Amino acid sequence: MPDIDPELFVSAIKALVDIERDWIPEKEGTSLYIRPFIIADDAFLGVQAADHYKFVIILSPVGPYYDIPGGGMAPTKIFVEDEYVRASVGGAGFAKVGGNYGAALKAQAKAAGMGCAQVLWLDAVEHSYVEEIGTSNAFFMIENEVITAPLLGTILPGVTRASVIELLKKWGINISERRLRISDVVKAAENGSLKEIFASGTAAVISPVGELKFKDFNLTVGNGGVGPLAQRLYDTLYGIQTGKLADDMNWTVEV
Repeated sequence: MPDIDPELFVSAIKALVDIERDWIPEKEGTSLYIRPFIIADDAFLGVQAADHYKFVIILSPVGPYYDIPGGGMAPTKIFVEDEYVRASVGGAGFAKVGGNYGAALKAQAKAAGMGCAQVLWLDAVEHSYVEEIGTSNAFFMIENEVITAPLLGTILPGVTRASVIELLKKWGINISERRLRISDVVKAAENGSLKEIFASGTAAVISPVGELKFKDFNLTVGNGGVGPLAQRLYDTLYGIQTGKLADDMNWTVEV
């Protein structure tokens, strides 16, 4: 697939949002979700690389991610998947492609059957290292270190992930992009050094994790509620997105 020129990309979104401005919701916590994508549209049925593609942008007004009166976040329960695999090195796990979702459906059904909201994926080779939560990037705070999986070709290089890392560095918080074993997460939960787990993504912004289910373990994360770091990150990111806080990171684009 060809790269899209960034100026064309931004100008196209600006033009479409301006045309559809009446669909932008105004209630607290609501937003206009923007989904740009590229799809092959050759007049051909078969398995081969396409010669022609179409760049499309779709919009949808969406309500609050968390159904909480007055807004805010709620901790989630996460199932650690050690059987099925979302992505492996050499595949397309680093890209936002439709094919990545198919492999996740069985595990998501397992998680839902256990009362969990999402899946924490482990690596494809050893089923040992933590990677993503659903289609969101995962962060683990153990003692005074925040750890997130490195970009090795199996996880999405999320925009919100990058924003979280930039904010943590700005705040002087120790952030490491390194591999972390699920066994070390279990030990940290048992000895009390696991302070927080949260996911980052476009829709939720920050999604705190209150409980982990792994094999026979039901692990409480921190005090089971919303951690102070997750709350600070959510308030800052959401505040910048909505214009309630000054954008001193130069992230926003006004339409």
